[in-house]
Amino acid sequence: MRRITVVGGGLAGLTAAIAAAEAGAVVTLHEAHHSLGGRARTAPAPYRAGEGPHAFYAGGPHWAWLKQRGLAGPLAHLSPLEAARLRFHRDGRLRRVPPAAMIRLLRAKRAPVDTDFTTWATGVVGAAGARAAANYVGVATFHHAPGELSAAFVQERFRRSAKVPPEARYVRGGWGAVVERMADHAWKLGVRLETGSRVDTLPTDQGPVIVATALPTARALLGDASLTWDSGRTVLVDLAVRTRRGDAFAVSDLDSPGWVERFTAQDPSLAPPGEQLLQGQVPIGPDETRADGLARAEHLLDLGFPGWRERTVFRRVALATGRTGAVDAPGTSWRDRPAIHRGDGVYLAGDQVAAPGVLCEVSFNSALTAVTLALGGRVGDGSSVTAITSGHGSTPLDLNFG
Repeated sequence: MRRITVVGGGLAGLTAAIAAAEAGAVVTLHEAHHSLGGRARTAPAPYRAGEGPHAFYAGGPHWAWLKQRGLAGPLAHLSPLEAARLRFHRDGRLRRVPPAAMIRLLRAKRAPVDTDFTTWATGVVGAAGARAAANYVGVATFHHAPGELSAAFVQERFRRSAKVPPEARYVRGGWGAVVERMADHAWKLGVRLETGSRVDTLPTDQGPVIVATALPTARALLGDASLTWDSGRTVLVDLAVRTRRGDAFAVSDLDSPGWVERFTAQDPSLAPPGEQLLQGQVPIGPDETRADGLARAEHLLDLGFPGWRERTVFRRVALATGRTGAVDAPGTSWRDRPAIHRGDGVYLAGDQVAAPGVLCEVSFNSALTAVTLALGGRVGDGSSVTAITSGHGSTPLDLNFG
């Protein structure tokens, strides 16, 4: 029986552990915290807020992978009436529809990798439309200047996040409910789940090791200074407010990147009756402070949720640095990120490594690819695997991921 060790217990680690166990491996998962989930954790009741606004995109292979195993669970549905309450902050005013140039940009040809998004999009729809589209993509990049990133990278996220009908899928009970189902499924497959188990040294006698942690943790664990990649820096705001008729479903800032969403619009169970759970994220630049981002978030709240200050019953503000997934600069793509296979039986999984996809899809794809590589391309052949997990993951596509 072959063994694999996976380090980290978030989406990537749980995905790797499940895939390895399904292949017949003996799997042990080590998570440093006392609960699984990583950044996919959901706060306990009464306000079941995620660590930042979360939604699955149904167009990714990870969604099919979860549904095939019954791990996605029941969905929370947004009514047409609530969906019609999406608002856009543009030119200092709240509007019901985005600029027509954004819609035209959805039909544009494939964007180049080696040009920044603003330059490319300006040539297609003009400067104003390019700026609005770039700021809109802040919801899918958590980056303060999406227009400065690779045009190909931003265009993919623009198309996925602005698609009609929407790709976004909301799981009832929050992402923590998915984590619970994944952990239960892994346990039933025989995975040994070790929480409160910090790994400071890679095991050398238990077969391949899948490191499914954030890159800084992987960098320290492997002693490899090359394990780095750019990510976002974002102010996260969670609020519970007393219900008021007429509140927006969400406010998208087209004047600068930012997004505030009322998550109880689709899932009332996230807050007590008579209250609404709002979650927002405002990316900030390297020279900006948390206060700067919070001020912009509060301006969006003023526009879309009048009287929110007097109605607030719960409030939480955090700054997420380097925890929002990879962003690709002009001239780079996912293939340039840290390779999954590190040599000597060590593999990486997570949302900043060399795998395709949007946000958490990178975690799923890298996790399944890591398992495939660790088993010599023989996933499903009855091999034995041990996993130590604490990250994020999705489906194997090709074996050339790094």
